[in-house]
Amino acid sequence: YWAWWIAWSPFVGIFIARISRGRTIREFIVGVLGVPTLFVFAWLTIFGGTALYLELFEEGAGIATAVAEDTTVALYATLEHLPWATLTSAIATLLIATYFITSSASGTYVIDALVSRGSTHSPKRQRVIWGITEGAVAATLLIVGGERALDSLQTASLTGGLPVAIILAFCCYSLLRALRREYRVEGVEAPWR
Repeated sequence: YWAWWIAWSPFVGIFIARISRGRTIREFIVGVLGVPTLFVFAWLTIFGGTALYLELFEEGAGIATAVAEDTTVALYATLEHLPWATLTSAIATLLIATYFITSSASGTYVIDALVSRGSTHSPKRQRVIWGITEGAVAATLLIVGGERALDSLQTASLTGGLPVAIILAFCCYSLLRALRREYRVEGVEAPWR
């Protein structure tokens, strides 16, 4: 889970930096670290706990068996055992589609910004071309290689996460040094001393 986030951190970081311009460091940390962490904690606690409860105490839930065969059905296998299964499954599908669309749009935005040398006013046509290219590459990989190609791509992304993790460690150290230097320039004692 974390290796995946580390591998994608350059894209996510550039996107978040662009949309967070003008925010304080405190607002940035709460908005980027606090809120998503609480959301993931709540999500995993509620749905993971529900799946475990159903598997342990409900006769014939079969969630573990379904997930052992195909991990992508975990959410839907859990929702089948809850009230309004059809409605909640439709909402889950809508949320997943929204997640993929916004992730793709932000990735396209970052790629466009990188090739435009940071320009915020690149032609919309250029962003559309990058979006179409991104979708075409994904579709080609799925059609030609199927699930094995997707697994290979995910493995490559995760393997790329190791060097990025080392770079991120240096970035964290550099950020702390820059913040300390800024506090000294402003004449304020750093709160972490």
